[in-house]
Amino acid sequence: MTLGEVGAALRPHGLAVLGAFHPEEAYALPGACGTMVMAGPDGATFWRVFQDSAEFSDGAADPLNRWSVRVLGGLAEEMGAEAHFPFGGPPWQPFMAWAERTGHAWNSPVGLLVHDVAGLFVSYRGALAFAERMDLPEVGEAPCPSCAKPCLSACPVGALTGEGYDVPACKAWIATEAGLDCVERGCAVRRACPVGGDLRPEAQSAFHMAAFRGTV
Repeated sequence: MTLGEVGAALRPHGLAVLGAFHPEEAYALPGACGTMVMAGPDGATFWRVFQDSAEFSDGAADPLNRWSVRVLGGLAEEMGAEAHFPFGGPPWQPFMAWAERTGHAWNSPVGLLVHDVAGLFVSYRGALAFAERMDLPEVGEAPCPSCAKPCLSACPVGALTGEGYDVPACKAWIATEAGLDCVERGCAVRRACPVGGDLRPEAQSAFHMAAFRGTV
């Protein structure tokens, strides 16, 4: 199995390889793991695939998490890997540490992960642990050092800045009519990032914001 073959298996499901790494002892998992592959949405194709799924329209709770378990769990079984997810804990898997270990995601000025392709809209639907040690591509280039950092001043109410994240203030804002822009188009801070903002449909951002508000 190669990383390219993993990417090809993910693609029909609207997913992509967002990085991979060779685990060290600090990342020990049950069983042997030679390569950990991080899987996440592949631009606009992901949203189209998810919208067509049974989970999206069945009215049950946690549609995206259930879809992720079905799809990535099935792919893991087909490829002889073990699937791990950023939900369903405790215990919680260290997805942020895993993401940074790939060399394609970093801590941003506002404390959110930023990806070299997906920007501040990066998200991981799961990770696939393979026993074999695959060849990995070169690490990416962090976008923040050369950026004007518009994310630091993008929040309309200053809830998410370099000083931290005031979750109650954020939720209060998006519950108002003035906050509909963030609800319908996605977090203004994430949208301010010059990397990856054009890859995610606004409908997808609205879905995630609804989940954040507890309305989906």
